[in-house]
Amino acid sequence: MKRKLNASTTLAKVRARASAEQREFGASLANRPMMLSLYRRAEQQLRKHSGVAREKLKVQKTTEDPRRVLHELQVHQVELEMQNEELRQARNAMEAGLEKYSDLYDFAPISYLTIDRAGMITEANLATTQLLEIGRAALLKKRFGDIVRVEDRPAFAAYLGRLFESKVWQECDLKLAVRGGSLIDVRLRATICESGDACRVAVTDVTDRKRAEDQLRVSEMRYRRLFEAAHDGVLILDPATRKITDANPFMTRLLGYPQAQLIGKELFEIGLLSDEAASQLMFRQLRRTHQVRYEDLPLKSRTGRHQEVEVVANLYEEDGHPVIQCNIRDITERKLAEDALRRNEALFSALIEQAPVGVYVVDARFQMLQINREAQPSFARVRPLVGRDFSEIIHVLWPKPTADLIEKRFRHTLETGRPFQSAEFSARRQDIGERQIFEWQIQRVTLPAGEYGVVCFFSNITERKRAEEIQRRVAVLAASNQKLEREIVRRQGVEIALKRSERTQRKLLNQSLQQREELRQLSRQVLRAQEEERKSISRELHDVIAQTLTGINVRLGALKKKAAMGTRDLDRNIARTQRMVEKSVEIVHQFARELRPAVLDDLGLIPALHSYMKGFTTRTGVRARLTAFQAVEQLDGTQRTVLYRVAQEALTNVARHAHASRVEVQIKKVPGGISMSIRDDGKSFRVRSTLSANGGKRLGLLGMRERVEMVGGKFTVVSTPGRGTSVQAEIPMGKVRSQSDAEPRRRAAKKGHGIV
Repeated sequence: MKRKLNASTTLAKVRARASAEQREFGASLANRPMMLSLYRRAEQQLRKHSGVAREKLKVQKTTEDPRRVLHELQVHQVELEMQNEELRQARNAMEAGLEKYSDLYDFAPISYLTIDRAGMITEANLATTQLLEIGRAALLKKRFGDIVRVEDRPAFAAYLGRLFESKVWQECDLKLAVRGGSLIDVRLRATICESGDACRVAVTDVTDRKRAEDQLRVSEMRYRRLFEAAHDGVLILDPATRKITDANPFMTRLLGYPQAQLIGKELFEIGLLSDEAASQLMFRQLRRTHQVRYEDLPLKSRTGRHQEVEVVANLYEEDGHPVIQCNIRDITERKLAEDALRRNEALFSALIEQAPVGVYVVDARFQMLQINREAQPSFARVRPLVGRDFSEIIHVLWPKPTADLIEKRFRHTLETGRPFQSAEFSARRQDIGERQIFEWQIQRVTLPAGEYGVVCFFSNITERKRAEEIQRRVAVLAASNQKLEREIVRRQGVEIALKRSERTQRKLLNQSLQQREELRQLSRQVLRAQEEERKSISRELHDVIAQTLTGINVRLGALKKKAAMGTRDLDRNIARTQRMVEKSVEIVHQFARELRPAVLDDLGLIPALHSYMKGFTTRTGVRARLTAFQAVEQLDGTQRTVLYRVAQEALTNVARHAHASRVEVQIKKVPGGISMSIRDDGKSFRVRSTLSANGGKRLGLLGMRERVEMVGGKFTVVSTPGRGTSVQAEIPMGKVRSQSDAEPRRRAAKKGHGIV
């Protein structure tokens, strides 16, 4: 009975415990579906091992509670064993994953750090030790702020504070000090760990990228500076639309458009190409060859100024997109300089060719550059001549000592600029074997190309010297004749004593008379030869002036263009040009006769101007009117001469350039002096560009201004389209101390650069 009671008590306890475990297990099964699945698997495994049928188990559950509780315990045990096995497998998988994570962490190509709130490094991978060149053991004992550059430490501290405060991803760029004191640029990307007491930091070395970015920034800045400061126009265009996307400041100044008005336009719309078809043709050629070049294009600015430009267009890629860059260079001044150079060369050649004496030019390379017709006979046996070394030429003409001396003279003048002159040079020619006499001089000049050269002027005076020698002999014979005549007079006193020799004396006398007549004829021939030579020199000098006027005549330029275009009307233009030359020659003669009118000194300024203007109207057909202030005659001679020359030059310019129908000269009194104005109704011109033009083509205006300023006056020119031109000169009354004659000469010498 007692045993049964104990068994009942024990069974009750077991039942209570089983019921509690069952409830707990049931609650866990309710809350954890996974546990229910595990329970079912444990029950199936237990049935498989025990061999008990399912129906029997159901009976036992209903009839025998202890067995059912035991069965539940066995199922629970099996479940625990299965959980233990799964936990062991999970632990093994976790350890394998941890090992894999450690390998990935340590051997990752990016540096990883773990930093606590105090900034201490608690973890670091191998890439970090390689980046910072510090061992891992030493690195884990450091504060990360200690390896940050001193200047960046406050920024790092603020970054760490923001990170722990916001608990979201943060980035920061710093410089770190590595071993050896060198600095590297890094970018930190950090996030807070799950614990919240530390952060994981990815450190990326951006030193090379920073350098590349700095170089790119510098390159872009340099490109922009070059783009903005370039002295050539630069346009950037979109190949797809052919429209301008950017333009540098020089281009805006060149065209006269603001940059905003250039953007979005095509090239033909800004006057760079003739029309849209030409623009399309250029773009098609660019697509084929990637480069187009125009040597000479006309360009008209917004203000109407015409200029010549050189255009180079290139097609290239920028960041994978095609871009067209057009470089536009203003070559207007270069074209003008080239035209001036061609004109100077033509004028220089014409002056050399038409000189009345032998002239040749040796350039800076010591080669024969040019020789005129007068000098050709002296070099008849030297071929080739032009382009040949001058030292070889003179060594063909003269013996070596003489040739060496001549070469030394030329080289000294070429190097120092000091001229040399020889009034009489006599030596035996090596090429013809005769002794010849020359007078020659050499001077250094600036050639049209801009380099130095030596020009030699020479005359062969051998025949003249021979004539002088004959004249000296004639003089000796004349002296002998005089002595003979005195001897005859003396012998007439002793005629009786000389009767025996009378026949002989008469014969000698006749011979002497005949010789005297021959001497007279010879003297006359010599005088005629001298006169003919002077006449020839005078004619040559006169022809040089006339031909120089012909050479600089603008009409020849038009004739040359018409001859190049065709021969139609060529004879008529030539005849017209000849008439102009004859008229110019007549003007030269008239200027030679009237270089200074006597009426200016005898009667005064007003009669002189009346006389000149009357002749001016007769010559040109332009009506001229003079209104004068009588007190102008109170000026001194120099001042009146200045006013006369200004009026003379101004009227000459009216006749040559203005195409006017009338001109008015007015002299009036102004406060402190006299004012003279010359007004015409002809065409106008650009005063500033004309006064500043090079090449010596505007010496008239410059000469007038120089004369007026020489006496302390003021010279102005006003030219207005449709209203003609007005030239005004104001000079003070009374004695004005003018500049000395040496001053104009000195200023003229400063303006010149050698002898032409």
